[in-house]
Amino acid sequence: MTDWLLELVPQYGLWVLAVSTFFSCLALPFPASILMLTAGGFVAAGDLDLLTTFAAAAIGAIAGDQVGFWAGRRLGAPLLARLGRDPARDRLLARAADFLARRGMAAVFLSRWLFSPLGPWVNLITGSSGYGWQRFTLAGVAGEAVWAGLYVGMGYAFAGNITAAN
Repeated sequence: MTDWLLELVPQYGLWVLAVSTFFSCLALPFPASILMLTAGGFVAAGDLDLLTTFAAAAIGAIAGDQVGFWAGRRLGAPLLARLGRDPARDRLLARAADFLARRGMAAVFLSRWLFSPLGPWVNLITGSSGYGWQRFTLAGVAGEAVWAGLYVGMGYAFAGNITAAN
């Protein structure tokens, strides 16, 4: 799937980027980080605009976070119980709940980019446990801005080294 998505970047770049970051924030296996790096390379080559590329990545991720939060808010404990039936997923949910209990809204910010495997699960738990939407959104937007900025920026900065790596 990664190769197929990478082939779509030159033609549908910003849409592919936004959709992949959206789905990755819902714990679906989309290679959002690789696509952001690739898009950064296209920015360096002059094929994409830096600001719109960053915005597409961040907006897709923020929208995915919001869907996860509201799924947790609306479906709450029954959804978490159903997801927890899988032992691996149950461990992720437990780690996310512990991280959120220890760090509060800092957990939301950090799970966007530093501890990103916990991000989708933090979204659900934050929504289901009654955290305020405004606080969640502020922490999430800040974290997604860091994530998109880092990956698109690294793709931009290191684009010239891709051919050297082969």
